[in-house]
Amino acid sequence: MALRALVARKSLGLGFQSEAKILAVGSAAHSRGFQTVSLPDLPYDYGALEPAISGEIMQLHHQKHHQTYITNYNKALEQLHDAIAKGDAAAVVKLQSAIKFNGGGHVNHSIFWKNLTPVSHGGGEPPHGSLGWAIDTNFGSMEALVHKINAEGAALQGSGWVWLALDKESKKLVVETTANQDPLVTKGPTLVPLLGIDVWEHAYYLQYKNVRPDYLKNIWKVINWKNASEVFEKESP
Repeated sequence: MALRALVARKSLGLGFQSEAKILAVGSAAHSRGFQTVSLPDLPYDYGALEPAISGEIMQLHHQKHHQTYITNYNKALEQLHDAIAKGDAAAVVKLQSAIKFNGGGHVNHSIFWKNLTPVSHGGGEPPHGSLGWAIDTNFGSMEALVHKINAEGAALQGSGWVWLALDKESKKLVVETTANQDPLVTKGPTLVPLLGIDVWEHAYYLQYKNVRPDYLKNIWKVINWKNASEVFEKESP
């Protein structure tokens, strides 16, 4: 346990170094008239979600994959800024796919980290209050919701995300999937993400190999329903 804690602290230290580099880039970019993004800290150690999600996966997922989306997004923003300044419409159009993919990767992962929490901090405890009532009303039960999300997440071809969302227009909870790194807003401007589960292989392969259903089954043990409830309370019409 002590060794694991030491490894986690060292790993987090590497994350802080990466963040410092990104912040330096962000400062320079801001002086040029646009704002870049930086890697958010995790509110828990990399190994804190074990055994549901291994510390090795969390470290690679956060430090490597999320950081790569941020690096590429910031690079695309800088190129966009230059293209606009030059009046290069073709370059502006060409950059949209990179901005959508990498910006979406940053948005989605920033939500994902908040959607998880260790069992010792309430991970997996079902929601009560208004969100719990809304889940029963819209899906019949928590068990039915979990079954639906797991089924749609397992059936999603290739890479993507499965979401529990609040539709502010219909005032109902819905389950949606998005491909690749498309953020939920691409499915509709009135959809607010309450819970997003990453079903890219990098989120589970080192631990679960290619058995995505097992990953989906176990991730519920560390879902942060408190965070989802707070977003629901804030965004409910």
